[in-house]
Amino acid sequence: MPQHALIVAGRGRYEDPWHDHAATSHRIALLLADQGLSTTVRGMFPDAVDDLESFDLFIVNAGQGRRDPDFDGDDRDWAPVHERIKTYADHGGAMLVVHQAISAFQDSAHWKGIVGGRWVRGVTWHPPIGEATFHVRRHAHPITHDLDDIEVLDERYTLLDTDSRVVVLATQTETRVEHPVAWVNTTGGRRVVYDSLGHDVTALESCGRRALLLREVRWLLDHAPSDT
Repeated sequence: MPQHALIVAGRGRYEDPWHDHAATSHRIALLLADQGLSTTVRGMFPDAVDDLESFDLFIVNAGQGRRDPDFDGDDRDWAPVHERIKTYADHGGAMLVVHQAISAFQDSAHWKGIVGGRWVRGVTWHPPIGEATFHVRRHAHPITHDLDDIEVLDERYTLLDTDSRVVVLATQTETRVEHPVAWVNTTGGRRVVYDSLGHDVTALESCGRRALLLREVRWLLDHAPSDT
């Protein structure tokens, strides 16, 4: 039976004006299809994850948007969504959190622990989008074994608040300091990868960026929660 991934694309409370969630979600789905993976893409409605446990991989490609109870519900309406995602993660469900999605569920008390880090308003930032080099830690994890550094037109997230227990896969250099930009979080039996690359469709066309993403997906699908 083919493995099946769910991609949720930002909408309403979980979209922002800087990212084309629909376009990048579609591009990721095409990349996975090329690898023989069946993919469902949904907008981030409150019922988008009602059947989350039926999927082999959960990809979050959303952001932090407007809170408008008249449009898509209030905090009480979204609390069951946060609990369902937490349950999936706590039971070792495979999760890939992409780019701005580190900020997606800041209204959830669980999100930082699931991802293994967070974007801190007023602290975390990025230089203007441009040609960037991401330094791959080739011996840190099976995902990055013998993978070359990545050259891509993208944003370089800087000063993310990263949990000390994660395994860093890649970094970028800003003012001579190395900043983690991709990592694996297996604390508490979780099976989560955060990858900050992929601002737009152009960034997803980079061969190196695609190689990292596909390795992350394959590791998430092939390894049990206790594996590192």
